[in-house]
Amino acid sequence: MYPNLKIEIFKRGLRQNSLARTLGLNEASLSKIINGYCEPSGSQRQVLAQYFQVDEGWLFEKFDASLNAGPVIPMHRKEEKDSES
Repeated sequence: MYPNLKIEIFKRGLRQNSLARTLGLNEASLSKIINGYCEPSGSQRQVLAQYFQVDEGWLFEKFDASLNAGPVIPMHRKEEKDSES
């Protein structure tokens, strides 16, 4: 997934289908790129980076979920609930 690309689209209030039409890209291909299901070609990367006027490397920086994985901490531990009673 390319979170920076998603953020840029969101910040501008764009819809993927209108962005695809504006840039002459296939809607399905753009959706797959945005969600990380396929790699954008060099020309697609360039067109999107120019449109958003941002660095191509930054725009297509991938999200690595494994780097953010940590222990799951429950909101309320059973001991805390039992002690409230």
